[in-house]
Amino acid sequence: MPITDVSLEEGASITHPDLVDLAGCRIGAGARIGPFVQIRPGSRVGARCKVSSHSVLGPSVELGEGVFVGHGVVIGDGDAGKLASGGSRPTRIGPGASLGSRATVLPGVAIGRGAMIGAGAVVGGDVPDFALVVGVPGRVVGDARDRRGLEPHDPAGRLDEVSAG
Repeated sequence: MPITDVSLEEGASITHPDLVDLAGCRIGAGARIGPFVQIRPGSRVGARCKVSSHSVLGPSVELGEGVFVGHGVVIGDGDAGKLASGGSRPTRIGPGASLGSRATVLPGVAIGRGAMIGAGAVVGGDVPDFALVVGVPGRVVGDARDRRGLEPHDPAGRLDEVSAG
């Protein structure tokens, strides 16, 4: 499978370069890309992200810092993100968000920082910061920070810094 016109920042790794299809994208510092991943042109993977095997990032997908993408996730792949003006809205996943295995995020959707998307959920609308989303169609069922006294998921330990500027 090809890797063409890809910008890899320092410390970024592709575990099996022969088993990915990456084109016209940017992979941030310290990010990890698993096998059988497809990333389409115009997409950006933020620093310290993890994109697990068999996942697809469609065109113009933007992953913020520290995003976790589970196995078999599909993000922004298709024509549903086209605006009436003929342009398309990028699909944005906020810093520190986590997407469970087999989740689907439709094109043009924005997922807030620290949000958690359950395995198999289908997200067709914007998701607020720290929302916990499950189901088909995806619906907000709680706050990802409300975890019986546990700290919110923040792999980089910097969500406040990232959002501030």
